[in-house]
Amino acid sequence: MMMLGPIGFATPLILLALAVLPLLWWLLRALPPVPKRVRFPGTVLLKGLVDANPVARRTPWWLLLLRIAAVAAAILAFAGPVWRPAPAPEPGDALVIVMDAGATAGPGWRAAQTRALRAADTALGDGAPVALLLADGRSEGALPFLADDAIAAALRAASPQAWPGAYPDAPDTILANAPEGGLRTLWLSDGLDHPGRSAWLSALLARGPVDVVPPVSPAYSLRMVRDGTQPELELQSTAPEARAVLALGPDPQGIPRELARLEPSEGRSAFGVTSWPVPVDLPPELLGRVTRFQIDGIESASAVVLGDDRLRRPVVALIGQGQATSERQALLSPAHFLRSALERSARVIEAGLNDAIAAKPDVIVLMDRSGLDADGALTDWVAEGGLLIRFAGPRMAADPGLAEEPLLPVRLRPGGRDMGGVLSWGEPRPVAPFAADGPFAGLAIPPDVTIRAQLMAEPSPDLPSRSIAVLSDGTPLVTRADSGDGQVVLFHSTANADWSSLPISGLFVQMLERLVAGAGRATAEPQGQPQGGSWTATDVLSGFGRLIEAPDAVPVAAEVLADGAAPDLPAGIYASGERVMALNAGAPLALAGWAGATVESARPSGIPLAGWLLIAAAAVLIADLAGSAALRGGRRSGRVTASLLVVASMLVLLPTAPRAQVPFGDNGPADQPVPELLAPFEVPQDDPTGADDAQADPDGGAAAEEPRAEVDPDLARAASEFAMGYVLTGNAELDELSRAGLTGLSLTLYSRTTVEPTPPVAIDLETADLTLMTFLYWPIGPDQPIPSADAYLRLNRFLRGGGMILFDTRDADLAGSAADASDDLRRLAGPLDMPPLQEVPQDHVLTRSFYLLEEMPGRFADGDVWVAATSTEAGTVNDGVSPVVIGGNSWAEAWAIDDRGLPLFAVGAGMDGERQREMAHRFGVNLIMYVLTGNYKSDQIHVPALLERLRQEGQP
Repeated sequence: MMMLGPIGFATPLILLALAVLPLLWWLLRALPPVPKRVRFPGTVLLKGLVDANPVARRTPWWLLLLRIAAVAAAILAFAGPVWRPAPAPEPGDALVIVMDAGATAGPGWRAAQTRALRAADTALGDGAPVALLLADGRSEGALPFLADDAIAAALRAASPQAWPGAYPDAPDTILANAPEGGLRTLWLSDGLDHPGRSAWLSALLARGPVDVVPPVSPAYSLRMVRDGTQPELELQSTAPEARAVLALGPDPQGIPRELARLEPSEGRSAFGVTSWPVPVDLPPELLGRVTRFQIDGIESASAVVLGDDRLRRPVVALIGQGQATSERQALLSPAHFLRSALERSARVIEAGLNDAIAAKPDVIVLMDRSGLDADGALTDWVAEGGLLIRFAGPRMAADPGLAEEPLLPVRLRPGGRDMGGVLSWGEPRPVAPFAADGPFAGLAIPPDVTIRAQLMAEPSPDLPSRSIAVLSDGTPLVTRADSGDGQVVLFHSTANADWSSLPISGLFVQMLERLVAGAGRATAEPQGQPQGGSWTATDVLSGFGRLIEAPDAVPVAAEVLADGAAPDLPAGIYASGERVMALNAGAPLALAGWAGATVESARPSGIPLAGWLLIAAAAVLIADLAGSAALRGGRRSGRVTASLLVVASMLVLLPTAPRAQVPFGDNGPADQPVPELLAPFEVPQDDPTGADDAQADPDGGAAAEEPRAEVDPDLARAASEFAMGYVLTGNAELDELSRAGLTGLSLTLYSRTTVEPTPPVAIDLETADLTLMTFLYWPIGPDQPIPSADAYLRLNRFLRGGGMILFDTRDADLAGSAADASDDLRRLAGPLDMPPLQEVPQDHVLTRSFYLLEEMPGRFADGDVWVAATSTEAGTVNDGVSPVVIGGNSWAEAWAIDDRGLPLFAVGAGMDGERQREMAHRFGVNLIMYVLTGNYKSDQIHVPALLERLRQEGQP
């Protein structure tokens, strides 16, 4: 590419045609316009007169200038001018492509991948070797410099990882295979500073120029900075605007959905990065169902915080009679006070001791109970990590063997201490301020909280260290001690108001919440540090923030997991026995500096100018024609000039890069051949998902630099023109059958109705935006992979938003299609939010939306068809349209046609089979009309009643 200032020319040799312009000028002057001939006898009287302005003898200079300008504009247009093109590399220099591939690279990955592919193709075309360095922290050894298609294959297979980005150590060792001579670098950055970046920048600058391509999308990171019953998240971004954070998890029916939308608080900016606190102010019962927090609209591993045991509501088992000692009233019992204090932060169950241990709760609370077995099941439960909370009372105080009671944090004296009774000389004692390093640190103590009676602890050297709350005189109020992997906590007073005013204060609730918040969370300390044992990944995040099953998981020591996500240790869910730990990829962000490197402008580069120049040439030629007509004079010239001005105005309003479109519904002759009618359905079969739609623009445009480059063009088409979609199943043969079937149904709709569908769209449930679709055909086959939770979230939104899914089990309904459906259907459709089903009744709108039907066959004819059960609200939800239709008649095989428009599969035998195929097409037409028009046809059932009423009112 030749550069001329800010303009580059893709075909500079065509500029040599500019040398012809002087010759063209001379020719135009030598060949004046053809004079107008007027035959009039009276011209003989003009003989001898001389024209003072001989226009016909010489072309006017302004007309010559217009024609020269039009030819020059055309020559420049065909030379392929580009405004501010990407800098052309020096031929022969080896190329190193560096791509940030950490957890924050997901949003701009497709654009960066496309730019890298274009650069690699250009370098390979010039004969220069290319190397690829992915900054994902892995040790790769010396980089190979290749000159074949292996680089392109590696780029297409590359993807961001679910851990923070980092660069390998020893850049000189990694670049040991670099060829002699110049070495240039194309650095596709996510805009952030990662470990090792400065060393690599210095090493690459020492070998040659470094061109840095900034990201097309801002970077985002989401972290949990505080867990427990009131967790808090922190959102960081290089963008000045905040995004909402979604709390996702199953609803009470187990269907994944959006549970809450969290709005960030006021942010603060520093060094180009803005941070927003995101308080998670959710009810405990809702918080316990959250499985992940995710930044709305951002697909990257750093934008996801997975939930684990730290968000789960602990289970607390209350053991004891719960009877008040002074009055036999339920509202005065210790169980009532404990239940009221714990119901907000925990799930409370009440059972006997053996039943409670069998339920595996996180906390067991014993109320005024003694005489426990030192070697019983309760001791084993505590030793395995349980939290036992005990409360004193009259029974414990009266027990003569209290000094030998097991499962106590300290030795107790029998009898207790009465400080506020009628026979005592003392006054009730207030609670002393809590220690700054204890579990109750920071809690305010109301002045009216006093203790009238307590169980006294035997003095011992470790008594102060085991006391986590004391009275004003230093005597223990709450003590705690370890027992195996668990803990035992003792309140030296009662759980009701008999011995103190603590249970009727808000401080009692806060103290219990602090104790219970850490229970059942042996997987993590407040900052998420795993404790002991080995951990195995069950599910891991991809670089785009999707949770997938962990492949070939290897146990990891707790010490390794405590360091956070790292190379080959992706973010995800890790388990150790019954403990669950979430490892997240979010990390603090810091902008990168590029001293010495060339950073491309954030504006799109490489804007082609050919279209504008051709429009300018056409406009100049129109002006030339108008001028020529004006020179000829007459009324006709005025009309010609006006027409040319209208054409010029329309030409200027045209887009610079018009594209020819052939709509499927182009109304042609009725006898149009079938192959021509099927031409719009010829879609590429090598990439039905549209995954390669982000390839380089041949004109060198900015499509790869814009975030919209990731939009599937088929889905964009379906948003403006009706198109049916079929779900990709992973089985190429079944997917091709779905495409052929919907193609045949689309042709039937086009020829019989006013619906003009465009070619069917292949739908990848993991990536497709279903809000652009109206109808999905989902064939059920064996061994289909279950979509992810995010996919089911999008499917449920699709169904609630008025979309329809046709489930086709293709088994002639041998396994059933509704409540007794096949295992594959139950497995795939189980997580969907579907209404109760019923067989299609005879008066259903689906039987008369276009044709009057009594049967709904496909390739098979005897299977039942199921729709949503009718209800009084049917007309107010989705316009009364059933969100799902389920059957097993294999409709796609009955609709399917080949490229010539002929059926692909036999249906039945003879004329009966052709009638069955016809009825299958009629069912398809009814189905689509039902989807598009709703239940307006159901009003026909009121016609007889209305006519009868009119007849009665018309009678005298």
